[in-house]
Amino acid sequence: MDRWTGRVALVTGASVGIGAAIAKELVRFGMKVVGCARDVDKIKNLAAECQSASYAGVLIPFKCDLTNVEEIQSMFSAIKEEHNGVDVCINNAGLAHPEPLLSGKTSGWKNMLDVNILALSICTREAYQSMKERNIDDGHIINLNSMCGHRIIPNADIHFYTGTKYAVTALTEALRQELREAKTHIRATVRLRCCPCGF
Repeated sequence: MDRWTGRVALVTGASVGIGAAIAKELVRFGMKVVGCARDVDKIKNLAAECQSASYAGVLIPFKCDLTNVEEIQSMFSAIKEEHNGVDVCINNAGLAHPEPLLSGKTSGWKNMLDVNILALSICTREAYQSMKERNIDDGHIINLNSMCGHRIIPNADIHFYTGTKYAVTALTEALRQELREAKTHIRATVRLRCCPCGF
C-alpha cells in the first residue's frame, strides 16, 4: 500500500456499509479519499473519526447525486481543481428496489439503471480521463458487484436488479479489454458482495 500514500481515491456510496468501510481503510493507509454520497453527514462523521484516530490519510466528504450527470461531472472537476485528479476509482454505489419484471414501476427500474450502470460508467470514464491526462499508468478502477451479476435467483423482486449487475460484469470485462487495447497498465477489477436478498 506504500505506493498509494498521498494519492487520491474516489469512493462512491461512501456514507454507509461497504463504501464507508473501504473509505476508512484507504484513509488508514494514507490515501486522500473523496467519499461521495447524497447525504454527506455520515461521511463527515466518519472523517472526524479517522482524524481522531490519527490515520495517515484524509477523508474528504463530497455531496453528489449519482443520478445527476452534471453533479458527477462537477465532482470530477472539483477533484481535479483541488487534488489534481483521481488515481483510484471505487464504484461502490448501488441500489436495489423490489420491482419485478411483470409488475415493477418504471421509476424504480430507471433509478437502478441510473445508479448501478450509468453512474458507474460515467465515473469510470471520468476517472480514466483524469488518469490519462496526467500520464498516470498505474491507476485502478474497481467495480463492486453482486453474486446476482453471475446467477439468477428465483426471486422476482430482484430480477431487474440482477440485470443491472449482469451489466456490471459485462462492463468490467469490456473495460479490461479497452484498457488492454489502449496499452495502459491501469487496472480494472471487480469485487463481489452478497445480493440484497442475502444470497
